[in-house]
Amino acid sequence: MSAPAASPLPAPTKARVFLRRALSTAFLWTVILTALFSGHRLLSDGVFLLIMALLALAGLVEFYGIAEKRGMVNFKISGVIGGLLLMVGTFLNLTGHLGTSGSPARVNDFETSFLILFVLGLCVRQFVAKNNSAGLTAIATTLFGLMYVPWLLNFIQKICFFPFPAGSAPDAGKYFLLYFILITKFSDMGAYAVGSLIGRHKMIPRISPGKTWEGFFGAILVSTGASVAFVHFFGAKMAGMNALHATILGVVLSIAAVIGDLIESLFKREAGVKDSGNIFPGIGGILDLLDSLLFNAPLMYWYLRHVLIP
Repeated sequence: MSAPAASPLPAPTKARVFLRRALSTAFLWTVILTALFSGHRLLSDGVFLLIMALLALAGLVEFYGIAEKRGMVNFKISGVIGGLLLMVGTFLNLTGHLGTSGSPARVNDFETSFLILFVLGLCVRQFVAKNNSAGLTAIATTLFGLMYVPWLLNFIQKICFFPFPAGSAPDAGKYFLLYFILITKFSDMGAYAVGSLIGRHKMIPRISPGKTWEGFFGAILVSTGASVAFVHFFGAKMAGMNALHATILGVVLSIAAVIGDLIESLFKREAGVKDSGNIFPGIGGILDLLDSLLFNAPLMYWYLRHVLIP
């Protein structure tokens, strides 16, 4: 007589999922920010670079895995190696280890040159590929992965090591980084909490059935409130920041965070997967953790460079 089939485990409640997401997110970014504010540059820079490189590595592996599930060939190893070199090269330029000034123009020149060489390298890689007849798809997918994960992540480095003018707080870049992460994650939490409690009207159900308009406006409200509160207490350490800028950034970053989340949901839905991975309890993979940060980072950097510190 066969044993009775085991009953499926009950699905976790929304409150439990929210708690898992909050704890996983808090743990990771607490490690990063603790190292940054440790006061020891070697430890601060070393831990920061290590974690950023690991995020880029894991994010790229997940992205190429999603692409493969969709049937899109890619040069995974070349993409991962290129992504790590891009992250490390940008870090060395920003921190002056290559003898450069760390100015935004210098770093941008490095990244542009690197991307040109990377594309040429992918073409050469296709030349020697014996069994790949989908060269255009492989090159395009590999390049997009590099742009989507490490290139966008590099803006987090640019925020942290931004060359502020003389007289600014010594840790201004770190406070802007802390601000950027907190505001983005408050947007995520606001969207999830409000959407779970009162969400009724779906945003784009064909892409993300759980996203609602109520959650969207909850994200804006919570993120903007957190932005104004943070600047109220720490604005003196953030060059050029005031309540007006805090309100503008709170709205802009919250909207972009939702869009970034939807973009990753689009990738996952096309590949037929629920999460990009299972590294973090309640969140999923690295891309599930980073989705809202990836597109917010260049927006925060652009606002910092062209509005706050023109």
